[in-house]
Amino acid sequence: MKNPYNPMMIQSPSQTVGPYFAQGLLRDGDQVFTNTLISENTEGERIRIEGCVFDAEGRPIEDAMIEIWQANCHGRYNHPLDEQDKPLDSEFMGHGRASTDVNGKYRFETIKPGSVPGPGNSAQAPHINVIVFARGMLSHAFTRIYFENDADNPNDPVLMSIEDEAHRNTLIARREETSGVIVYRFDIRFQGENETAFFDA
Repeated sequence: MKNPYNPMMIQSPSQTVGPYFAQGLLRDGDQVFTNTLISENTEGERIRIEGCVFDAEGRPIEDAMIEIWQANCHGRYNHPLDEQDKPLDSEFMGHGRASTDVNGKYRFETIKPGSVPGPGNSAQAPHINVIVFARGMLSHAFTRIYFENDADNPNDPVLMSIEDEAHRNTLIARREETSGVIVYRFDIRFQGENETAFFDA
């Protein structure tokens, strides 16, 4: 697990990305990584994360791969290094992968995570760690998803380390409700206008 507590801002890669990673890293019937992280018995508020991945010219990127890692609804990761005295949910592993389609779109079915500790045992706002893989990038890109109007956002040390408000807002997923499903919209943009904030993790 990458250290999410003190990332340094870097420029995102300048290479044009294209088809490659999803077909190599996602397999039919893969039960380890899937875009559905929940079961009928998973604890927490069910949400859908969906969005589109764009290149520097604003064109959708087909066949990129998005990987997410997150805490459960109690704020604990299903990982041996997380020794917090918080409940584990056996019905929630906390990680998944999704490819983008021909229109650059991806989606995850998951739950909203709880707050996890940060530096000096400070509280971090609920968030999801994101890794983006695609051909043409020298290394994969790390970012985060935060949730619109969450009361803890202004106190999150990582989010508030981004001084420019417009750049900071690229990490905020926008909430909407569609047919009774809570959807958080999170687009990922490489360079150009509204470039997503990426971290050196």
